[in-house]
Amino acid sequence: MNAAPLPPIPFLDLKAQQARLGPALRARLDAVLEHGHYILGPEVAELEAKLASFCGAAHCVTVSSGTDALQIALMAEQIGPGDAVFLPAFTYTATAEVPLLLGATPVFVDVDPQTFQTDLASLQARLEAVKAAGRLRPRALIGVDLFGQPADWPALRAFAARAGLFTLDDCAQSFGAALHGEKLGRAADATATSFFPSKPLGAYGDGGALFTESAERAALYRSLRTHGEGTTRYEVLRIGMNGRLDTMQAAVLLAKLDIFPAEIERREEIAKFYDSALADLLTIPARVPNSQSAWAIYSVLLPDTARRDQAKAALAAANIGHAVYYPRALHQQPAYAACHDGVSLPVAESLGGRILALPIHPDLTDAQAARVVATLRAALGA
Repeated sequence: MNAAPLPPIPFLDLKAQQARLGPALRARLDAVLEHGHYILGPEVAELEAKLASFCGAAHCVTVSSGTDALQIALMAEQIGPGDAVFLPAFTYTATAEVPLLLGATPVFVDVDPQTFQTDLASLQARLEAVKAAGRLRPRALIGVDLFGQPADWPALRAFAARAGLFTLDDCAQSFGAALHGEKLGRAADATATSFFPSKPLGAYGDGGALFTESAERAALYRSLRTHGEGTTRYEVLRIGMNGRLDTMQAAVLLAKLDIFPAEIERREEIAKFYDSALADLLTIPARVPNSQSAWAIYSVLLPDTARRDQAKAALAAANIGHAVYYPRALHQQPAYAACHDGVSLPVAESLGGRILALPIHPDLTDAQAARVVATLRAALGA
């Protein structure tokens, strides 16, 4: 007789989180239904104040998605045709598509082989190549806090200051992370984050936010997110976009924000367990020094593609959720072929065939985490 299939271990379990939130979530949503202000209702302003307080930023402007947050930040700096925007090649496409949508050129940079963050030597080389070619103006540097871990922002800021670059922190995966004891949100000239449902602080739909220390930038972001309007709805000062966060999503995020610190602690507990149980078997995530990760994603490295695929097959057979972030570096994607100068970025190119993400979310139980480990150890012969 065949054994009954094991219960699934989801890669992300939003249903369990919703059950934990219970009446608090329902009360927040019912309040919006009661007052009926579905666009820029009172919950939006409340959320902006609480998000800014959480990370210590002077200003928070919520928007309709993390991608729109990136776009609004670059629009505010009037970045467009002829401008070079430096960004890591190993990240999600949104980081690179926004400069292209504005007519600017993304310049892909290799990443560190341990942390997967922007490699400073590669960044310097890419800047020098752009200057030598003379076709583009170096304008901006987007640093990505990948998988929940902060980039080396002191080094990136110093580099940008020398090169005269605007700095934008793509914190889509890492809201709640900290570097040198300070929450991300103030590390760059502007910080963009995402509230996509899979993020550490996720809505029940799309959403995002911008953080800045500049009152002028914050005012500009508010105008740009609402069709470029001025002091009244029908005063149009500039070309903007429809980029507002709706009130229902703000209500969901307010309910989730109350439990967010405890959820980050739980993610850290799971990461430490994986570390101790898997360090002798494969390459566990390297920690950025003096940092706290938000652990959006826990990605390990296998020796080669064959061993990674072996691990994937074992997890699938055991009904355990898993994912590959990312199977191909951005400069290798067809959409970016025309804008890339052909330079090889060997670390970014090598990661896609070896990387594997394991379940890490606040509702993952100790028993489930142990089952993930046992499945990997059995599959990889340890």
